[in-house]
Amino acid sequence: MRIGILGGTGPAGRGLAVRLAVAGDEVVIGSRDAARADTIAHALVEEWPDLHLSLTGASNEEAAEAELVVLATPWDSAIATVKPLATALGGKVVVSMANALVKEGREFLALLPPRGSVAASLQAALPDSMVSASLHHLPASEMENLTASITADVMVCSDHPEATAATVALVDRIPGLRGIDAGSLAQAAPIEAFTAVLITINIRHKVHTAVQLAGFGED
Repeated sequence: MRIGILGGTGPAGRGLAVRLAVAGDEVVIGSRDAARADTIAHALVEEWPDLHLSLTGASNEEAAEAELVVLATPWDSAIATVKPLATALGGKVVVSMANALVKEGREFLALLPPRGSVAASLQAALPDSMVSASLHHLPASEMENLTASITADVMVCSDHPEATAATVALVDRIPGLRGIDAGSLAQAAPIEAFTAVLITINIRHKVHTAVQLAGFGED
């Protein structure tokens, strides 16, 4: 699958891009600065020369032409990023991994964005797209480090069954991750907010936590 990552030059976008490329997908890292995206994509490929990763850098406009698109921008630039791309994103699954957070001292706190979640705001801005919320709780630095194994349950929520299925399948392609249908897009608010708790734990205990649901899928 050809996957575009809007605003994919940050830690979260880079980590997702390299893991999906390892899984065999063709990944386009998008950015407002296409040259910067190209430089980062080349650096990731060169870092793992034995893996032959299909990673390229391009503008956000080019990344939006992919079959499935992930939004990895900071939350406060999410709407401004997707609005000019609404036509290109029409009819497509758009995965929101943004969290509305603010740092206060040694803690991160969750903010309440318009419509309750970043994902719901994106769906309102992209009425012709199928928005899902997912990938919020993965440690970005560990994702980018391919020598680190990650085991995590990744919650997916959407108002579109097709988007839920496509996003779960996307997550399941990454070794160690398991996508879980967590319901409608109304669930995005608590899922996004819980990211603040995980990051605060990471800071306090100097760890890289991930979510695993005990009892799920067990006999």
